[in-house]
Amino acid sequence: MSSLKFGTSGLRGLVTDLVGQPSFAYAAAFFASVGKEAGASREVVIGHDLRNSSPEIAATVAMAAAAAGLTAIHCGPLPTPALALEARRRGSCAVMVTGSHIPEDRNGLKFYRADGEITKADEAAILAALGEVATGAPLPSNIPDVPANQEPDAIARYRRRYLDAIKADALSGQKIAVYQQSSVARDLLIDVLAGFGASAVPIGRSESFVPIDTEAHRPEDVAFIRDVMASGDFDALVTTDGDADRPLIADGTGRIVRGDVLGLITARYLGADTVVVPVTAGSAIERAGGFQRVWRTKVGSPFVITGMEQAARDGAKVVCGFEANGGFLLGSDCPIGDKVLPALPTRDAVLPILATLAAMREAAMPLADLVVALDVGETASNRLPNVAAERSGAFLRQLTDEAFRRDFLRPVGVPQAVDEQDGVRIGLEGERTIHFRASGNAPELRCYAEAKSAEAAESLVRWGLSAAAAVMDGNAE
Repeated sequence: MSSLKFGTSGLRGLVTDLVGQPSFAYAAAFFASVGKEAGASREVVIGHDLRNSSPEIAATVAMAAAAAGLTAIHCGPLPTPALALEARRRGSCAVMVTGSHIPEDRNGLKFYRADGEITKADEAAILAALGEVATGAPLPSNIPDVPANQEPDAIARYRRRYLDAIKADALSGQKIAVYQQSSVARDLLIDVLAGFGASAVPIGRSESFVPIDTEAHRPEDVAFIRDVMASGDFDALVTTDGDADRPLIADGTGRIVRGDVLGLITARYLGADTVVVPVTAGSAIERAGGFQRVWRTKVGSPFVITGMEQAARDGAKVVCGFEANGGFLLGSDCPIGDKVLPALPTRDAVLPILATLAAMREAAMPLADLVVALDVGETASNRLPNVAAERSGAFLRQLTDEAFRRDFLRPVGVPQAVDEQDGVRIGLEGERTIHFRASGNAPELRCYAEAKSAEAAESLVRWGLSAAAAVMDGNAE
C-alpha cells in the first residue's frame, strides 16, 4: 500500500513511493484537473527544496507538464512562497517539490493555481483524475535532469517584495544569528536581513537535510539554539523549515517563540483588522490582539485561506491568517506607512521573521520582554499514537455530549465554551483550554492545552491523554 496521501498541506509520503511513475501520475492528474486552467501562457512554474530526491522529482513533474501541453518553467531551489509569488505574477499554475519539515526519506508535492493554494475540493478533483492518468500516461523513459526553461529571478522578486514595502532601516542595529541548516531560504535570509540594516551571522549550515519542525522541536536543535544564544552575542536567532513557509525564532535567552505568538506579533505590526487562525492557535489572539474579528477554522492552510476569502467578502480591510506552526498568510494588500505589501495568501516564513524583529526594534525591548507584555500564556501538546480513526472518532463524538463532557472533565475543571470545528476544543476556567482532535496525517489522537504556566499546560495534556485512553479502552471492552 502506498504511503502517499494528502494531508494538511499537499501530498506527502515516502520517497520510494513518490519517485518515478507516482510523481508523474499525480502531477499529470493535477494538470488534467485543477491545473488545466493554467492561463493563456499555458505555463507551470516548478521549484524544489534541498532534499537529495527533489531535483529528480521536479524533472518528472516537468515531463508530466510537457505531456499535458504545458511549458515547464524551472525555478530551481527556492522557498515555497517565492514560487507561489512567481505563479501569481505569471498567472500560471505551480508545483513545489518538498516534504517541508519531515525527514529526508520522505518528500511531497504542493500544488498551486494561479490565484494560490489548491483547496480541499481541488484535492478531490486531483484524486478523481488520478486513476485514469496513472493507467493512461506511463512514465517516459527519457526524463531530463533539468527542465530546459529556466527562471533565475523568482527569488530576487520575492526578496524585492519585502525591500519595497518595509522601511530600509527596520532592523538597524540588530545582530541576528541565522541558523542555516538545510533551509532552502538559508542564503536569502542573510541577504534580506542585511538589506534592512541587521548584522546577519550564518551558523549551522548543513549539506545533509535537517528536518526542522517549527512545532515539534528536535532536542538537538533546542540544545544547539540554547548554546548559541548563551554567548549573549545575538538579539535573536532565526531559521525556517525545509521549504521556508514556516519560521522559527528564538529570543536572546535561546527560548523558541511559539508560532502563533509570532503570528500575533506580525498581525499587530501590520495593523490587521481581521485574523483567521485554526482552532489550535492560542486564545491570546482574542485576548491580546486588539483585532476587530478573530475567525477560527479547521487545521490546515486551505481552511485558513477560505476563511480569509470570506472575511474579505464580509468587508475586512486588512485580513491575514496564521497557523500554530508560524506560517503567515497575507489575505489582502497591506499598507505599511506610505507603501503597500501585496497579498500573498500562502504560508510564508520571511514576513513573520521580518515583522517580529521590526516590532522588537520599534518597542525598544528584547523579544522575550515583548512576548511577556502580550501575556500569551503557555501551551503544550502531545499525542497517542496508533489510535485508529474509529476509536478516536467514537471518543470525540462522546465529547460533544454535554453531560459526558462535564463528567469527563470533572477532575480538571468545569467546561465552558466549546468549539467542534476540528475535534473538540473546550475552554476551562482560569484561561485554560483543552483540545482533542484526530490527526489528519496519521492514526493518532492529539491533545493540546493552554494554561498560565508551562507546567500547568503540560499537566493538562498528560491528564487528557491518559483520560482519553481510559475512555477508548473502555469503549473497546
